[in-house]
Amino acid sequence: MADEPTNRLAFHQQAAFCAAMAAPITARVCTALADALSRDSATGRRTLGWPGEPIPDALPLRLVGGLHALARTGVDPDLTALFAGKGDPDTILRRVLIEHDAALLPWLDGPPQTNEPMRSGVLMTGLLAVAARHGPAVELLEIGSSAGLNLLIDRYRFDLGGVTTGPEDAPVTIRPDWRGPPPPAVPLRIVSVRGVDIQPLDATIPAVATRLAGYIWADQPERQARLTAAIALQRAQPVDLVQGDAVDWLRDRLAEPQPAGVSRVLMHSVVWQYLGDTRRAAITAMMDAAAARATADRPLAWVRMEPDRVLQRQELLVQSWPGHGTRRMLATAHAHGAWIESA
Repeated sequence: MADEPTNRLAFHQQAAFCAAMAAPITARVCTALADALSRDSATGRRTLGWPGEPIPDALPLRLVGGLHALARTGVDPDLTALFAGKGDPDTILRRVLIEHDAALLPWLDGPPQTNEPMRSGVLMTGLLAVAARHGPAVELLEIGSSAGLNLLIDRYRFDLGGVTTGPEDAPVTIRPDWRGPPPPAVPLRIVSVRGVDIQPLDATIPAVATRLAGYIWADQPERQARLTAAIALQRAQPVDLVQGDAVDWLRDRLAEPQPAGVSRVLMHSVVWQYLGDTRRAAITAMMDAAAARATADRPLAWVRMEPDRVLQRQELLVQSWPGHGTRRMLATAHAHGAWIESA
């Protein structure tokens, strides 16, 4: 159980992570919040008295997301300037936390739902490895889909170290800074893409789009542009995203008949930490059971991009059955997919 010093320290830890991710404006805000938070506002009291684990719960990012969204409205010019890298953060934040308490408090209710489209580049790297092992056809099952932006993976164009895949006329191209040998240049055919989230967001609703924009760090305007383009794709054709518990949904999906010649793939990105020990154990057990049933004609794979917070990087982990059940780290990556380095 956390206490006030631990919760304040979490903002310094998040600041270090942001600085390592080339986000100095957001790092500056996090550093200032560690001292500026007080019990003079409901937002401050709830943050300082946070009962859970502040880093796994993404407590700093919840509050920073609310502040950034408020800054984007222009209602507080000093706050808007702060997210442009100007002004004294301590003075501005102490005032804003009190004056805009009611607007900021609800942002603590749930974890950030960034669902950055560039993460699809990391997942696609894993899917190419699966296709190289088991054939081109894959059906994708994503847990923790948030607003479904990575469920658009079949509609994005990818350039991964010179290896290209996806529609040539796609309005969104995912082209990370690639380091190391490229992924296998093999055919890939995505048969279906389905997802679940405990609290899915409809990104085509203006208020939701505004919320998603708030979670994007102010240092990264290119991410805002990519978000806008991805939402336009959803408006043109909705994704298959349902509300539900990841364990229940995945159990039902794994029990469905699997077409011959199609690999069934569980994928997720920056989700595992939010599921808790019980759900993680249940999903692992279900995948172990499904792996025991996998055949050469009906393979199973698990592609995940999840953080190593000690090393401040994301890891692309891939398993597939039959024959490749040992979990392999194929690459490391930037948290938002800006770069990928093959292992």
